[in-house]
Amino acid sequence: MMRMWLRTICRAGCAAAVIGIGTAAMAVAEPPASSDPWPGLAGDVFKDRQLVDGSGLIVLDMPARAEEAAVVPLTVRTSLPPGDGRYVKTLTIVIDQNPAPVAATFEIEPNSGVSSISTRVRVDSYTNVHAVAELSDGRLYVVATYVKASGGCSAPALKNADDAKANIGQLRFRQFAKPTEPAGSRQAEAQIMVRHPNNSGLQMDQVTRLYTPVYFVRELRIWQGDELLLSMDGGISISEDPNIRFDYVPNGATVFRAEVIDTDDRVFTGEWPVETPRM
Repeated sequence: MMRMWLRTICRAGCAAAVIGIGTAAMAVAEPPASSDPWPGLAGDVFKDRQLVDGSGLIVLDMPARAEEAAVVPLTVRTSLPPGDGRYVKTLTIVIDQNPAPVAATFEIEPNSGVSSISTRVRVDSYTNVHAVAELSDGRLYVVATYVKASGGCSAPALKNADDAKANIGQLRFRQFAKPTEPAGSRQAEAQIMVRHPNNSGLQMDQVTRLYTPVYFVRELRIWQGDELLLSMDGGISISEDPNIRFDYVPNGATVFRAEVIDTDDRVFTGEWPVETPRM
């Protein structure tokens, strides 16, 4: 349902979405404005389910003031208390003031060991960003941070259009030792990079003065051997050339595989041998 909601906003027209959502900024540390979009968004996206304060369980790390609104780094980390038998099923990133606020939903497999995900997002105006974790018992936990940025969804593409078109679908995969873990730990990190313009539909061609059609990576799946590790349901708020870094627990497999599907239903795949993670 969340995927259908996001696609409806994108395909119905980004301008209408901007009007419908509103443009007033809000802050976690400041009194919320009367036009605070979060209550409505939370009701729509999470079907009026209860959202519990996730402080202590979720950390959302973003710069308070973005250097580049079209490429804002974002990291979300989760940790459960010792002895807690639950696990994180999904992580949803909502950028409240963006035309299509749901940036991505990450589905995490039970035995993957994924507890940290980093990516880059577009931020269209001063806004709260919410991270919502759904645990295996069905409860939802939320945290938020305030980011000062503007114009990220309408910013021109970083790459030449012809070059970007020629390289669409190229995948790169890197593997790392997790620097915060002690030597000998089984926890490792990996990063997948996808060449794709991820057009938001709000970017104007400076020659034709026409808006570039919406075109983005809508699904990403990563396997470790035959076991699915992580999947993403993405939208226009993920930056050009999607870049996802995550931690995981090696399972002894010899290969990683990935599949990417965009809004034109083009499918891109890649396979890489498991390496000894490097720092």
